[in-house]
Amino acid sequence: MDASAAADRNEKTILEGDAARPVERRLALAAFLMLFLELALIRWLGSNVVHLSYFSNFVLLGSFLGIGAGFLISRKSWSVWPITLPLLALLVILVIVFPVSIERTGSDIIYFTSLEISGPPAWLALPFVFLLVAVILAGPAEVVGRCFAHLAPLTSYRNDLLGSLAGILAFTALSFLQAPSLVWGVVALIPMMILTARDRKLRAALWSVGLLIGLAVETLQPGVAWSPYYKVETEVVVQDEQELLLIKANGVPHQLMAPARWKLQQGERIYETPYLRLPHKLDDVLIIGAGSGSDVAIALSKGAKRIDAVDIDPLIMSIGARFNPDHPYADPKVTRHVNDGRAFLENTDRRYDLVLFALPDSLTLVSGASQIRLESFLFTEEAIASVRRVLKPDGAFAMYNYYREPWLIDRLAGTVHKVFGHEPCVDTWADAQAVVSVAMQQGSQTCGDPWVPSSKISTVSDDAPFLYFRGTNFPPVYAITIATILLASLLTVRVLGGPLGTMRPYADLFFMGAAFLLLETKNIATFALLFGTTWFVNALVFAGVLLIVLAAVETERRVKTPPLKIVFLAMAASLAAAWIIKPEWLLSLAFWPRLAAATVLAFLPIYLANIAFAKRFRESGDSQSAFAVNLLGTIVGGCLEYAALFTGYNNLLLVTGLLYLVAFLLVPRGSARAA
Repeated sequence: MDASAAADRNEKTILEGDAARPVERRLALAAFLMLFLELALIRWLGSNVVHLSYFSNFVLLGSFLGIGAGFLISRKSWSVWPITLPLLALLVILVIVFPVSIERTGSDIIYFTSLEISGPPAWLALPFVFLLVAVILAGPAEVVGRCFAHLAPLTSYRNDLLGSLAGILAFTALSFLQAPSLVWGVVALIPMMILTARDRKLRAALWSVGLLIGLAVETLQPGVAWSPYYKVETEVVVQDEQELLLIKANGVPHQLMAPARWKLQQGERIYETPYLRLPHKLDDVLIIGAGSGSDVAIALSKGAKRIDAVDIDPLIMSIGARFNPDHPYADPKVTRHVNDGRAFLENTDRRYDLVLFALPDSLTLVSGASQIRLESFLFTEEAIASVRRVLKPDGAFAMYNYYREPWLIDRLAGTVHKVFGHEPCVDTWADAQAVVSVAMQQGSQTCGDPWVPSSKISTVSDDAPFLYFRGTNFPPVYAITIATILLASLLTVRVLGGPLGTMRPYADLFFMGAAFLLLETKNIATFALLFGTTWFVNALVFAGVLLIVLAAVETERRVKTPPLKIVFLAMAASLAAAWIIKPEWLLSLAFWPRLAAATVLAFLPIYLANIAFAKRFRESGDSQSAFAVNLLGTIVGGCLEYAALFTGYNNLLLVTGLLYLVAFLLVPRGSARAA
């Protein structure tokens, strides 16, 4: 079945049994490509377009629009599938040959980056990336949609989920193996070539060569490697006649690996200050954000007897183990831990004389479906309370970084003051460097000038861990870009789907899609808090969501489920339970009870929501339109996710419940009676 073949709704032939097997296999393969390509574009574009890693949810929303558009196109006689590979190849080549940076300035939200970077404004670059990703993803979605037209709704949905789950697992495996982008390209090209019609294979092969050459140029560059979080580049730089190793992450200077003595002699006072302000006993030290090891080497030079060095990125830590001139990770006093800093704090039983947060600033979001950065849960009130818990009675804590804005320094100092009960030492320098240090006993501190807050800034909590968001105004860049995305989505639906009134029978599925995206976003935030912001936890959440959805579909296919009204009532009860039981209440539980409780709270609403969706989808007269409308609803849900900046993540459940209520009220009466 060629992807470009006409699939008029009036000419559908629903296949069953052996006749359906080839279509089911084609559908699963196209769904694999769709999900794998989506994840690869989120990672690859975020790594090569500077600052885009802070906006990767816009790539995700572009994917949703493209997938929805692809399903609408699958009802027509023309096809967008043949241009998918050429566009993908051109995108890769253009980004590699003509590097682009999205300029980010302003004080409403802080982005850690090079201080001298320029490029197109975000309001222009983000919609362009959004639309380009949408067109590319529309191709494989169209192939999936044409298969939907020839299968029973739940059969097609089931195979779509199986293919999508395989795509997630494949990309997760490549992340674990730290495979380069060239391997990603090869994995994506295999299903592309299989799905391409015979008369187009030669042309597709030529575009494949262009794509692979572009990715090979990137992969074979000296010093380029991929961690599960970043595209990591290393290069030797010379400063003061000293050869140093510069580590870049996603195109931004991230760490300068240099001897401890050199760093201290160059006047980088953030490294020296904690040891001047705090007690000198260093029997047990915890360093979070240990990175390539410079902070560890300095602690050793100050007499530390035992160090737990924690960093979330295994590649950067291994670079430090191999190339740091002080070889701190080879010292028997040092134990390396590849882990999320907050997760380590919550699970360690050891007590420390000194805990250091050593420049733990990420350059990316946890996933494409949330505004949480890798270190977001490290600076909340609850996190600092965890630091206090692991300190010895005469212990101390310090954090340092290039914080960019005075209000951020005040927020961090205010958080420490609130948790420890007395004012910390705050040292700042003109170029926005700062050290915030505090001892368990105030008399043990040796501060310079007293800390005087320059402004009144609220602290952040686990429910709203937006440390770098000042909280006064909704960021204009988000408002403009979201408005552009919604307008583009509306025009796409109108052009490809016809008058909006024709989709009225599936309006409830639209609101189900919006609610489901919010529910998934909330669960990502919950699991990141409870189990860490590592790539593995994130992959488990996405895979778990698909497995639960698949379980719901299988339940609806094989078991007589309660009426739709009962399912929605059960869903409301599960959302209420998840809202009442705060995730932070579970942090004190041991791992397995915490996992069991979190799984029930997070996935029960998803399971019930998809029972309701499967009921409605089963009886849809046009599965392509129904699925497209549902996917387009997720774009609205993705935009509503930004409400968490003001409401917090837990209150997103209230918005989710409201959306599901609207969906229930919009269920066509005939459907309600049939259910």
